[in-house]
Amino acid sequence: MAKKKTPKVVLGVDIGGTGIKGALVDTKKGVLVGERHRIPTPQPASPKAVARTVAEIAEHFRWTGRMGCTVPARVRRGVVETAVNITRDWIGTDASKLIAKQTGLPALVLNDADAAGLAEVRFGAGKGEDGTVLVLTLGTGLGSALFIDGALVPNTEFGHLELDGVILEHTAAHSARVREELPWEDWAERVQVALDHIEFVLSPDLIIIGGGVSRPHRWGEFGHLLTTRARLVPAALTNEAGIVGAAWKARKAT
Repeated sequence: MAKKKTPKVVLGVDIGGTGIKGALVDTKKGVLVGERHRIPTPQPASPKAVARTVAEIAEHFRWTGRMGCTVPARVRRGVVETAVNITRDWIGTDASKLIAKQTGLPALVLNDADAAGLAEVRFGAGKGEDGTVLVLTLGTGLGSALFIDGALVPNTEFGHLELDGVILEHTAAHSARVREELPWEDWAERVQVALDHIEFVLSPDLIIIGGGVSRPHRWGEFGHLLTTRARLVPAALTNEAGIVGAAWKARKAT
């Protein structure tokens, strides 16, 4: 009997604190097929409200297959264990089942930073890298994904490490720069403090900075101000990484 082929195009959906973005992804090449579709995250971002929005994304693409979704939370076997930039009633919710029920489609759900990291290690700045690779996403929060010789250590939350009584993401996330109207140089000093602390804990070989700040015009504002013992590079897939990683993981799970 011939082996069943796994579809290479999969819908990826990235659920964020301000927007829910989706796109069809060529999971062999790690690129979007066409334009993204974005809908503002419902407020409050309750499980049912978010699941309905994901269904709108799927309907926009007239999608009928399996999908991959990220959430800004720790996820174990589809069940959400924390809540960051979403309502606390997500905790204990089987997000995979909820989204599958709302959309009528099979859904795989994983942590947003893990999804972005998978995309970068598979297709982007971490492709082919051995050793310890750390992906940090600087956006609404400070997400992290850790890889040992290409294998993901899931659900790390290094942005929630405390230093001198302050949680790192509260000062070093890009949202803090926007909220406090900080110059890039001042914000870079905060990012440097976070990098120093995380690097001391992990001693990675490569650090990849992801999120919208990894775009060339933004990376040029602050990247040169950062110093690490590890090699430090911007992400290649910028803020499309979550969509790509979610879609790739969903395909691999079939």
